[in-house]
Amino acid sequence: MTSASSSSARSLFAESKQRLAERVQVNMNNIASLARQIQRGSKSNELLMKSAREMASTEHLTEGSEENLKKMQLIAVHMGYQYENILKSAQMLTEISEQVSTMQT
Repeated sequence: MTSASSSSARSLFAESKQRLAERVQVNMNNIASLARQIQRGSKSNELLMKSAREMASTEHLTEGSEENLKKMQLIAVHMGYQYENILKSAQMLTEISEQVSTMQT
């Protein structure tokens, strides 16, 4: 009778040992999965920080471009004024040349 109970005890011990090994394996897989997720999370944080730094570094370029556009608009307005003055002067030249030609005749 002792051999039957000792073999059943060994069987129970072997089953417990097997279940424990399976649980350890599941826990190890879960820990590995958690480590991967943490690593991905830290990389996304790094990417966000890099993007923020790059955005901040281009901000002054954007401001410079805006100032240049304002200067270009001002230049365009002044060129328009100069064009109008040139047209008026050209019209006056034709009128003066007509007056000169009438005076000569």
